Amino acid sequence: MKLAELSHAGRQPPLPLHIELADAAGPAELRLERLLRVLPGKRYVGVGEWRGRKVLAKLLVGRRAARHFLRELSGARLLADQHLTTPLLLVDGLSEEQGGWLLFDYLDGAQSLEQAWQAVADQPLLSEAQQQVFGEALAAIAGLHAKGLWQADLHLDNLLRHAGQLYLIDGGGVQAETPGQPLSRTQVLENLGVFFAQLPAALEPYIEELLVHYLLVNGEHALPLEALLKEVAKVRHWRLHDYLRKVGRDCSLFSVRRGAFGLRAVRRELAGELQPLLDAPDRWLEQGQALKTGGSATVARVAVNDRPLVVKRYNIKGFAHWLKRFWRPSRAWHSWREGHRLERLGIATPRPLALLERRYCWLRGRAYLITDCLVGQDILARFQPYLASSPPEAELLALDHLFAALLRERISHGDLKGSNLFWQDGCWALIDLDAMCQHRSARRFAAAYARDRARFLRNWPADSALYRLLDQRLPLAPDAGPED
Repeated sequence: MKLAELSHAGRQPPLPLHIELADAAGPAELRLERLLRVLPGKRYVGVGEWRGRKVLAKLLVGRRAARHFLRELSGARLLADQHLTTPLLLVDGLSEEQGGWLLFDYLDGAQSLEQAWQAVADQPLLSEAQQQVFGEALAAIAGLHAKGLWQADLHLDNLLRHAGQLYLIDGGGVQAETPGQPLSRTQVLENLGVFFAQLPAALEPYIEELLVHYLLVNGEHALPLEALLKEVAKVRHWRLHDYLRKVGRDCSLFSVRRGAFGLRAVRRELAGELQPLLDAPDRWLEQGQALKTGGSATVARVAVNDRPLVVKRYNIKGFAHWLKRFWRPSRAWHSWREGHRLERLGIATPRPLALLERRYCWLRGRAYLITDCLVGQDILARFQPYLASSPPEAELLALDHLFAALLRERISHGDLKGSNLFWQDGCWALIDLDAMCQHRSARRFAAAYARDRARFLRNWPADSALYRLLDQRLPLAPDAGPED
């Protein structure tokens, strides 16, 4: 096929693809066997074979192909010209009629630092293995900055371990200030802010310690911690806002269909698996194990391909109730969005998988939320044996961490009864996010947090030893100060 035909190939073109390209030796065929990233009609990145050699191919099509090609080529050449470790660019070309292509030497068996981090993410914070991952990353970033370059799209997936070396990839995000001369302090702080903003927020107290790995390679500037933390907060806020916009639109992460008679959003990698459930959610609810029936919501545990899931249907109790609900976002949509917010912030909650809204001429009716299923106990059952004593310290520490995270992120749950906290994989997970809110105002958050704390303590008798212990441990509402 011609390269230009890729612009009409959609998100999942049939593989292998045979694409006609050319280099100095003349025309040849690229056999693309596996796709790694697809932006339909714009960019196709995959692994293939070119003149008997395994390559990573970046194929750029569509009306902006030339602009994206030149940016990719410029970044790849900047890395190579500054003698930084990066995959060899074997072939590149641009045709106004077809598009652009860059073929790189494929690093067979390479592991990204993101993969390395996921393998150690559950270890205690800043364990030796975690230090090694961050140390490698920060040393590579420091080497980049020392050469006057930075990676605008800086994340651990753009750093690859291969044959004992760390490779910088993705030239499309590489930019230069003055090649060959150290980057300015302002740009260093901005770029490090991008890096640290992607790490778990719980690592923020260790940023100063981690910076040592950077300064050992590039000590050109003093890096004031306060200024860096401001950059981290700014980028983290932007990234969260950008991600929450994606949960409601069709993109590489989510398959979303929106119209006058319904809204359907599902994680793209699960769309096929969940299709039978999305087609007939009421039937699955009736056949599943009932967890809650009637009233404002119906909840059941179901299994799809032996995967346990929870389906929650938000009911319309009558015409008067419908008049209150049809014009505003559904409770399912709110829970879908807030579940993704918690997931992004590193606060445990069942993973939101899919959302359905029934509509009639855009007017909302019943709605459904599908999540992973928690298998642990709720905190009422977990702490029942300890009314006159103290629960295990590990569970109390996990509770400390949860409330610290809620304070840090200014999040109120809205209904912290015991049945809404579950013990799962060594931490407390929040469910029932219908009333959850992340507050901009310190004053409103302080009031909402105080209500959450009081509701949480009411799960146990006020004269019990457990109540007194939790009351002593849980932080009080913060001083609100003036309205933000």
